[in-house]
Amino acid sequence: MRKDGPKMTVRDILKMGDPRLLRVAEPVRDFDTPELHALIADMFDTMHDANGAGLAAPQIGVNLQLVIYGFKQNARYPDAPQVPETVLINPVLTPLSDEMDDEFEGCLSVPGLRGLVPRFSKLRYEGVDQFGSKISRDVDGFHARVVQHEVDHLLGILYPMRITDFSKFGYTEVMFPDLDPHDDD
Repeated sequence: MRKDGPKMTVRDILKMGDPRLLRVAEPVRDFDTPELHALIADMFDTMHDANGAGLAAPQIGVNLQLVIYGFKQNARYPDAPQVPETVLINPVLTPLSDEMDDEFEGCLSVPGLRGLVPRFSKLRYEGVDQFGSKISRDVDGFHARVVQHEVDHLLGILYPMRITDFSKFGYTEVMFPDLDPHDDD
């Protein structure tokens, strides 16, 4: 979240079909720099403006292994428990069991659509924050799902690539008419 004043910088979010979303992102090598802090602030501004649960740097055309996520309440996922706002750089995910959960997901790069996606129920994520400090958390449920979704972006994977039953993929306004149609754009 921006700490240096009220000015927001909202970046354009790439949409599915843009080849930049299919690249494997490069590791971040320099930490605690003005450029990295500005990028992260822009990402939080962009995510909040779009009512997102998370955002990966490749979604705004920056080919780095950097994701942000977290919220107290999210209009796009009204029943989801809160997830702490996190900056995760150069992440490594380790499933903590073979157990999978199927839940519906949307994506700011795939506006207006939702699909049923299998994800690991429990995992450990490790990486560093913007200062280069190590992060290691064991998580489950929606928190684990958000992390997996965002880290997929760093591998050039969009959630429709993970759908196994396309009868459970469609327009949000049709499948979830009670959700505000503008919350998935």
